[in-house]
Amino acid sequence: MKRLIRWALNHIPRRWLQRMAGWAVPVMGLLYVGRSRECPLCGTRRRRFLPYGYVTSREDALCPHCLALERHRMIWLWIERNTDLMASRPRLLHIAPEVSLMRHFKRVYRGTEGYITADLESPLADMHFDVQHIPLEPRSVDVVIANHLFEHVKDDRLAMRELYRIMRPGGWGIMVVPEDRGRATTFEDDTITDPAERTRIFGQYDHLRVYGRDYDDRLREAGFEVERIAFAASLTDEERRLYAVGSDDLVVVRKK
Repeated sequence: MKRLIRWALNHIPRRWLQRMAGWAVPVMGLLYVGRSRECPLCGTRRRRFLPYGYVTSREDALCPHCLALERHRMIWLWIERNTDLMASRPRLLHIAPEVSLMRHFKRVYRGTEGYITADLESPLADMHFDVQHIPLEPRSVDVVIANHLFEHVKDDRLAMRELYRIMRPGGWGIMVVPEDRGRATTFEDDTITDPAERTRIFGQYDHLRVYGRDYDDRLREAGFEVERIAFAASLTDEERRLYAVGSDDLVVVRKK
C-alpha cells in the first residue's frame, strides 16, 4: 500500500489525482476495517488511517473516506474548539482547497456566498489565479486558509504580502507549511529544476524550498502577527491516538 500510494503521488498529475482519489482511496480503505481511529471531519472509523507521503510514507495519515491528513484533522479540531467560524461564517478564502476541509466548509456555508475556494489550476476551485497576484479587493476577506502553499510559490514573500493586503483588519488565517525546525534559515535554490532532484532535496517534486525556523519571520515581514500553537499538546492522550493529528505546530496569523 505504501509503495502504491507513493508511486501515485509522484507520477500522476495533481489534477488527475484529485479526480481519482474520491473513489480509489475509499476502496483501499476497505482493507482497514476497525474502530481504533476516528476522523473528526467525517466521523469515519477505521483500524488505522492509510499511509501517505511523497518520499517517506507516514503511517496513520490519510482518512479513507474524506481524504483528511493529520494537519487537516488538527485544523478542523482547532477551528471547532477555538473560533466562532461555524456560527458567524465570516468571509473565508480557502486557497489550494483540500477536499476534506472544502466539503465540510461548504456544508457550514450552505446558502451563503461567504466561502470562496481558489487555486492556480484545480478543477475543484471556484476561482483560478496566481497567489502572487490575487484579483480581490484590499481588505475583502475575513479569514484565509492557505496550507502547504508557499513552498510551491516562486516568490513566497510576495504571496504573503498579497494575502495580508486582501485580509480585513481583525482578520486571521491558518498558514501551515512543511518545516525543518532543525534549520535556522529557509533553504531555496532556483537552479534546482529536475523533479527527481527537487524531491530528494525539498521533499516533493514541485517544492521550491525547505522552510526553517525563519518561516514566522517571513510572515511578520508581510505584516502579520504570528502565533505558533502546539495544538496536539492540548489534546488528551486518547484524543491524540483516536484522531491521529500528529505533532506539527499550527501557525495562525492575524492582521491588526
